[in-house]
Amino acid sequence: MFKKILIANRGEIALRVIRTCREMGIKTVAVYSTADQDSLHVRFADEAVCIGPAPSSESYLKMVNIIAAAEITNADAIHPGYGFLSENAKFSKLCDDHQIKFIGASPEMINRMGDKANAKSTMIAAGVPCVPGSEGVIQDFEQCEKVALETGYPVMLKASAGGGGKGMRAVWKAEDLRDAWDSARHESKAAFGNDDMYMEKLIEEPRHIEIQIVGDAYGKACHLSERDCSVQRRHQKLTEETPSPFMTDELREAMGKAAVSAAEYIKYEGAGTVEFLVDKHRNFYFMEMNTRIQVEHPITEEVVDFDLIREQISVAAGIPISGKNYFPKLHSIECRINAEDPFAGFRPAPGKITSFHAPGGHGVRLDTHVYAGYTIPPNYDSMIAKLITTAQTREEAISKMKRALDEFIIEGVKTTIPFHRQLMDHPDYVAGDYTTKFMEDFVIEKPI
Repeated sequence: MFKKILIANRGEIALRVIRTCREMGIKTVAVYSTADQDSLHVRFADEAVCIGPAPSSESYLKMVNIIAAAEITNADAIHPGYGFLSENAKFSKLCDDHQIKFIGASPEMINRMGDKANAKSTMIAAGVPCVPGSEGVIQDFEQCEKVALETGYPVMLKASAGGGGKGMRAVWKAEDLRDAWDSARHESKAAFGNDDMYMEKLIEEPRHIEIQIVGDAYGKACHLSERDCSVQRRHQKLTEETPSPFMTDELREAMGKAAVSAAEYIKYEGAGTVEFLVDKHRNFYFMEMNTRIQVEHPITEEVVDFDLIREQISVAAGIPISGKNYFPKLHSIECRINAEDPFAGFRPAPGKITSFHAPGGHGVRLDTHVYAGYTIPPNYDSMIAKLITTAQTREEAISKMKRALDEFIIEGVKTTIPFHRQLMDHPDYVAGDYTTKFMEDFVIEKPI
């Protein structure tokens, strides 16, 4: 087992990793930018190293600085969390080159599954259902037109190196294809330094349902059931739940089997997520694979009583998994609390938190790195907390979430707490009747 792990991340996920490491008797090293010197992950790690100024490009994305921090503190492993360098093949290889264990996917695996077009062709070979569309990267606009015609409108253009909704365009008719092609490539190039595109049939009224998997170094994989991530705004998840209210036992078994087959086919090592689109007829199609821990992993932990970070670390240390599949015993919901103004188009709202009161009680979990007096920097993602409630039934989990949101006080900055409170009362959400298009018709009522 590792003696010391450096966490190459910030905020709540860095604190989350530190907690499990402490329980496992592993020393931790926090890295931080000058903007994060007062963050809780810096305070609770055994050691902390400043790796640069506030911009991510000069700190959390600066590979040489992170490797240097690991070497001077004698860390024998690096946990990348999610985002930043968690799915960066170059960084994974750099860790290998310096004999530091990267607690994540190998460079080869990241390259294989991180490129969306390549991942799709791999999944087809593995026998996993995929959305009809291009077989790989589209070479030029002429081919784009041809594939769109063969696939049939509506279609979805996607950035091959994409994520977070960047470089995605829905196209409903041929005359809009050129503009979508140009704008998607431009956005992808700016976001990822890569303008490769591929195309898929646009699945109407879809659910976004993902399967949590874990694979070990010996070719064995298991799944920990599903998460429904369909409540999204601009392809960014707002809330998640497990089990999915749309799921049946037969569908769960089929999707779990497909996800495990995918992981074992590529000999995947570590925690990962196989993401699917599910149409209204409950046909499911592979969308992408995330070769890292997910933001929404706590709801899985709550319903199957399983520490995914501990499992990540154990697998990286060469410990085999049990091979057992896990199914939800309870119901859990996560609300992502962002420093954004939901009444002003979810505009980011960094600033100083003047008052903070965390909700508590049975079945309430709060993952956060902020506190009263903490200044939220404008340089990073606006998520400042994840509020999770768990209960015997979905109805009880929703009631518990309402109570917890009412109890959650953050003053000094705008947050998405009021939005989530309204969501929990929305009749379609309460009925479990929602798709990825849900937010297009959601009207946020501004208090008088």
